[in-house]
Amino acid sequence: MKQYWRYIRPYLGAFILAPVLMLTEVFGEIMLPRMTSLIINHGVLERNLDYIVRMGIGMLIIAVIMAVGGIGGAYFSAKASICFSTDLRKDIFHKVQQFSFKNIDEFSTGSLVTRLTNDIQQIQNVVMLSLRLMFRAPGMLVGGLIMAYLINQQLVMVLLVVIPILIVFILIILKTAYPRFQIMQKKIDRLNSGVQEALTNMRVIKSFVREDYEEKKFKATNLDLTEGSLNAMKVVIATMPVMMLMMNVTTIAVVWFGGNLIIAGKMPVGDLTAFTIYIVQILMSLMMLSMVFLQASRAMASLKRVREVLDTEVDLTDDESKQKSAQITKGKVEFRDVSFQYAEGTDEMVLSHINFTVEPRETIGIIGATGSGKTSLVQMIPRLYDTSEGEVLVDGINVKDYSIRHLRENVGMVLQKNVLFSGTIEENLRWGEADATMEKIYQMSESAQAHGFVSSFNEGYNTDLGQGGSNVSGGQKQRLCIARTLLKEPKILILDDSTSAVDTATEAKIRQCFQTALKDTTKIIIAQRIGSVEHADKIIVLDEGKITGMGTHKELMKSCEAYQEIYYSQKDREKEAGA
Repeated sequence: MKQYWRYIRPYLGAFILAPVLMLTEVFGEIMLPRMTSLIINHGVLERNLDYIVRMGIGMLIIAVIMAVGGIGGAYFSAKASICFSTDLRKDIFHKVQQFSFKNIDEFSTGSLVTRLTNDIQQIQNVVMLSLRLMFRAPGMLVGGLIMAYLINQQLVMVLLVVIPILIVFILIILKTAYPRFQIMQKKIDRLNSGVQEALTNMRVIKSFVREDYEEKKFKATNLDLTEGSLNAMKVVIATMPVMMLMMNVTTIAVVWFGGNLIIAGKMPVGDLTAFTIYIVQILMSLMMLSMVFLQASRAMASLKRVREVLDTEVDLTDDESKQKSAQITKGKVEFRDVSFQYAEGTDEMVLSHINFTVEPRETIGIIGATGSGKTSLVQMIPRLYDTSEGEVLVDGINVKDYSIRHLRENVGMVLQKNVLFSGTIEENLRWGEADATMEKIYQMSESAQAHGFVSSFNEGYNTDLGQGGSNVSGGQKQRLCIARTLLKEPKILILDDSTSAVDTATEAKIRQCFQTALKDTTKIIIAQRIGSVEHADKIIVLDEGKITGMGTHKELMKSCEAYQEIYYSQKDREKEAGA
């Protein structure tokens, strides 16, 4: 619990006041039954109206104090639990933002969403419940036992039989509930992941007319969650009836034995009434504790899942032992015997012994078949992944010796999968530079061949984009992503097949603008089409994670068989398309 103290400390006052104020309810619940018995014994039976009025006023005052304390306790318990969960959620989100791609790969997106929402909510609920019942339930239990003992020691023996049975029952609940709630939370993960995937890829689902398949898949996942939830809730379902049964049986036993004592003249009627109320309070307090323990068992499962995120070691961080004062000034990139694998401990290498150098301001093309390692290669430069062997240098310095922030600020990357966010076009472009002038935004949009179509919209740069840029075409989305990256004015620009949805004429204009707008920038272009890279200063040909050719277009046409094969196959397809 030490690691959660920092979430409690700022709201320590609320954490203390909530249970303390709830003690006023305990005081009232302990006093009112005894005062009721006194009214019956000395007011009703003795026909003393003045006594009844005086005791009634006292009970009314206590009831008001209970109400004020209860409201205050409820408010502060809500404040403490909500603030606790808010800060915890903020730290988890911050931790996820620090994750490397490798860390993210360890958790599904749906699982992280569940941990940030459902799991945090479970923890919040149990914190709130615990603060409200922390003193109230034990106070009622102990206070009720004391008052019951003072009223009649013989009847208390009934409780000595019932309470151990209930304690054993509560322990069985805890042992049974925890693993079931763990399974249920994992099934919620799977459901969330499936829903997110289906909604994200709705256009693909509709284009392939796979709605029925997705509905069947969702139905199966939903039924699996239903089964898991029912299995967990069986414990909850059984708890209340069993507790109520024990309460009713105990009450009947007390009334039976107490009635015999009254008939024998050994116990006043009012005392039996108060004793019966105390019995109910004692058993209700045990029921409250069982509900707290039940909720706590679910919260413990959630807490474990939250702790897994918080305790995850981020494998890609700045080395604090080194001075991170290195600055990127030129944009020279060098790969020295780089090898890489996603899963450690396997023999399968995505990249093997990669060696090449990109001089400042050069334009380098990278081409190769799907799965040849092109994207993996360029992800080494901004340290989205670290090399398994060898080293990547920028301006002669290992990328690990730069601060991650400085490195990524100077490496602009247009990813293969273009992502836009909800908001206006201008807000999306300002991800590149928050303080950019509109003139600069227009200039970089023009370089990316985006200004024309943006200006054609009624709202221009204030046009709202749907989630993920759903209301613009694939080519428009790519050009907006390029413009956003150009606003960074990076020393190194990486385009990962980012003009695949753009026609060849527009792509040529974008390349031409690069020569002026990015003349001082080192440009690395991954492409499927040779036409996208044939004018590059150097072209690297990758095949199964290895470099099979390197040189200019003319040099590769003479010396690299793999390059020739790609070139001629694309030419043949163009002829067939033209025919």
